[in-house]
Amino acid sequence: MNSSSEFQKKRVLITGGLGFIGSALARTLVAAGAEVTLVDSLIPEYGGNLFNIEPIKDKVRINITDVRDPFAMEYLIKGQEYLFNLAGQTSHMDSMHNPHTDLDINAAAQLSILEACKKHNPTIKIVFASTRQLYGKPEYLPVDEAHPIRPVDVNGINKLAGEWYHILYNNVYGIKATALRLTNTYGPGMRVKDARQTFLGIWMRNLVEGKPILVFGDGLQLRDFNYVDDVVDALLLAAISENANGEIFNLGSSEVVNLKDLAAQLGNMHPGGRYDIVPFPPERKAIDIGDYYSDFAKIRNALGWTPKIELKQGLRLSLDYYLQHHKHYWEQAQ
Repeated sequence: MNSSSEFQKKRVLITGGLGFIGSALARTLVAAGAEVTLVDSLIPEYGGNLFNIEPIKDKVRINITDVRDPFAMEYLIKGQEYLFNLAGQTSHMDSMHNPHTDLDINAAAQLSILEACKKHNPTIKIVFASTRQLYGKPEYLPVDEAHPIRPVDVNGINKLAGEWYHILYNNVYGIKATALRLTNTYGPGMRVKDARQTFLGIWMRNLVEGKPILVFGDGLQLRDFNYVDDVVDALLLAAISENANGEIFNLGSSEVVNLKDLAAQLGNMHPGGRYDIVPFPPERKAIDIGDYYSDFAKIRNALGWTPKIELKQGLRLSLDYYLQHHKHYWEQAQ
């Protein structure tokens, strides 16, 4: 199904639009003929990067504002047909160090956005980017949507609140909303300055800079991954499907890999690539969830979504991107 064809001349707002996933979504929507407005705070810690939209910078509207500004969001939401609500504080460690900031962005701001939709644009369709982190340490694998919710950090609790606000407003006020619980999303444009967004980002940086990839613990932790283009497909399908309204869907992959093997696979893609197994930093160990991979049968059956990009291909595409464009994503090590 070519979901992007449904967006020609549609008015679309993307929060976090200069970030990793938001910018990839914007590029697809511009190609589909949508009228796209991007909202991003460009706060350095949160991953927005103007280079992410370099190919489409003259084809989108950009509003540098913060989703915590209710007046700006009320103005921006008016007249939009779709809202892809991707802005968020994603760092688990930052959420533990600055819990009130995480609360403001991932919970309180989400409530303000939904109130603005209720008052000024009740026919809008919203797709909210949630996270697998809210499941906590899995009781069973693969994790489906019926799995108990037991967040292990502040970020998981606040993302859960933001997610459930969306479902509540769908059910009570008829504000059409869907939530996607993303797993490890990776690809060109992901944050690589540090590990705030995904550990694969800092792995890529280390590899390009000739440093070892650092794998915490014993490296046997299992994970699944989604290439960003597959996540964009899921977002678009959720937006156009009436069957998705009020629903929560896991994303995920049938490819499951342990982190040691993943580091070896990535290291083999670049001359001199290597990895080191190192002890968990205590503060990270306290919120580590162990093995995790998703059961994504619900979205496959309801919307027909399955990931198409295999891990090996996605890693190669990502590494090639940063080998070419690294100067736009980090300052070269001296």
